[in-house]
Amino acid sequence: MDAMDEELKCPVCGSFFKDPIILPCSHNVCLACARNIIVQTPEGETPPHSGASGTSDYDYLDMDKMSMYSETDSGYGSYTPCLKSPNGVRVFPPALVHRHCSITCPLCHRSVSLDERGLRGFPRNRLLEAIVARYQQSRSIAVKCQLCDRNPVEATVMCEQCDVFYCTPCQQRCHPSRGPLAKHRLMPPTQVPGASQQQPTAARKLATCAEHDLENYSMYCVSCKTPVCYQCLEEGKHAAHEVKPLGGTWKHHKCQLSQALNGVSDKAKDAKEFLVQLKMMLQQIQENGVEFEACLVAQCDALIDALSRQKAKLLTKVTKEREYKLKVVRDQITHCTMKLRQTTGMMEYCLEVIKENDPSGFLQISDALIRRVLSSQDQWVKGALEPKVGPEFDLTLNTDPLLQAILQLDLVQGKGFQESPLLTHMHAGRLKEAGIPGAETSKVPPAPLLQLEQCCTLNNSATLAWRVPMPPGGIVDGYVLELDDGDGGQYREVYVGKETVCTVDGLHFNSSYNARVKAYNPMGVGPYSKTVVLQTSDVAWFTFDPSTAHKDIVLSNENQTVSCSSYDDRVVLGTAAFSKGVHYWELTVDRYDNHPDPAFGVARINTMKDMMLGKDDKAWAMYVDNNRSWFMHNNSHTSRAEGGITKGSTVGILLDLNKRNLTFFINKEQHGPVAFENLDGVFMPAVSLNRNVQVTLLTGLEVPKILQQ
Repeated sequence: MDAMDEELKCPVCGSFFKDPIILPCSHNVCLACARNIIVQTPEGETPPHSGASGTSDYDYLDMDKMSMYSETDSGYGSYTPCLKSPNGVRVFPPALVHRHCSITCPLCHRSVSLDERGLRGFPRNRLLEAIVARYQQSRSIAVKCQLCDRNPVEATVMCEQCDVFYCTPCQQRCHPSRGPLAKHRLMPPTQVPGASQQQPTAARKLATCAEHDLENYSMYCVSCKTPVCYQCLEEGKHAAHEVKPLGGTWKHHKCQLSQALNGVSDKAKDAKEFLVQLKMMLQQIQENGVEFEACLVAQCDALIDALSRQKAKLLTKVTKEREYKLKVVRDQITHCTMKLRQTTGMMEYCLEVIKENDPSGFLQISDALIRRVLSSQDQWVKGALEPKVGPEFDLTLNTDPLLQAILQLDLVQGKGFQESPLLTHMHAGRLKEAGIPGAETSKVPPAPLLQLEQCCTLNNSATLAWRVPMPPGGIVDGYVLELDDGDGGQYREVYVGKETVCTVDGLHFNSSYNARVKAYNPMGVGPYSKTVVLQTSDVAWFTFDPSTAHKDIVLSNENQTVSCSSYDDRVVLGTAAFSKGVHYWELTVDRYDNHPDPAFGVARINTMKDMMLGKDDKAWAMYVDNNRSWFMHNNSHTSRAEGGITKGSTVGILLDLNKRNLTFFINKEQHGPVAFENLDGVFMPAVSLNRNVQVTLLTGLEVPKILQQ
């Protein structure tokens, strides 16, 4: 009951409640303590704040304005810690009786005014008073040590096994916590049920006759099978019964009991040997159980590992599908936002034009403005306002066969495990790695043969072909193609499927890649083929890409010459993608009318195609007219440079991904400073122009020596 002490102690004096009263806030204080914390304020005097010199450290209150129960009133007292009371609350002697009196709860600090009855107006908590009395009475009963010779002292521990109460000296002397007694449990006497009633037993008295208190037993009545005294025989109650001397009968019965114990002793000896056997069996069961569990866990872990690997592959597919859908929707949002912004701006401009009252000025621009508005209407066709992908994932995972196979896993009587369909469908190579018996690798596919005459590279793409010389009856479920990183690093899977020809795009230029392939079937994964080395091109040969170009772009000359059918700027990308190395290409200006601003540079594949290159954050460009140029990225214009282009000019682009920067040239001379730095990722050549410009792409160029210096 020690945990209940705090509930039974007054918050003011820190002692057990004595004559407790209940405050309106439901907290309790002793009656005497309540008298000490009454706050009295003389009439007309402003009470000082807590901590100021005065008769109390409590906050004084305007009692006429105080609500007795409202928590929103400012009727909360304050306390100053003090060492004069056990719980650190300062108490105050009764003051003179004044007009206004109040008492503040020491726990919740809620104040309440006293009426004419004073403290008699608060009820007595007789239930709490009774509990305190009963609690103190139970604590006053002490259990005495049972081993003290004289004047036993209060016991401090009780041995649960010996059922004996000890004081500290007797426990250290007679019941040390070592040897065979180390495992005994010692507990406080207060935790022993009924410990307060357990007292040491008195010494046993000599046996006396139950009917004659002054006579001791001296004879044994055979008929009644009970000890008797001489007075019992004289009174005639046992006179006709057969009686024997008490001592002789006692010895005879002890002899009979000893003989019976001899027979039981033999049985006990057999029982001890049997117990030894059972204890040895316990150890054997424990060891066999651990070994059996380890085998079971190993087999189940192998199944879980195989499932986890397959789960990772499936999650990768889902992630790719999600990223693809997100990319398409984000691109469509960006495209639609830009279109809407352009359309809104054009509408506001047209409204301002309509407001003007200058007929001649209006007619000068009306034809072009009408065509522009009509062209803008064509952009919002029905297909442009429909999502390109849906939110649903058209993927289904059929787990029913696998779940049924898992549910069939069970233990059978006898050694080993029952073979389930799940085990037979696992790759034998993985079963062997997991150490599961029964894994066969004799029918895995042989190593594929690479068809070197069909293996080739083009720019930064590589094509590989292979075949597998399978024996009769052999099967192949698919192939795994692996390439290293082009720098002698680790291999990674680039293709898994049933095809025997594969083209890998997006490799680094001027790099050597090692490639290998292996086949697999339900029995496992076969060995790797021989390694083939693929060398990508030193320089990039590429053209403009019609599949990603804006619909107003017009390509000719085998996609090397580009023009535009619109007065607005349109973007076209190259077919090459660069992520490593130094690359240089040029564009020759074939036509240049009315001083437009074509832009040249690099971009991500998802850059906007219906505006000038560099307007969004996915393109880095230089736009130039016949007099000057600017660098632009994310619609930010920087580094104006004098000098422009004319018909026949050559614009060069140097993308140095070793130094991660981009530099522009006009007619073989560097134009302006280094345009952009800290470039990282994959970049594609890009151009934006309108119908007043036509350019031709020149690729496969080495970096001129003048540019390398």
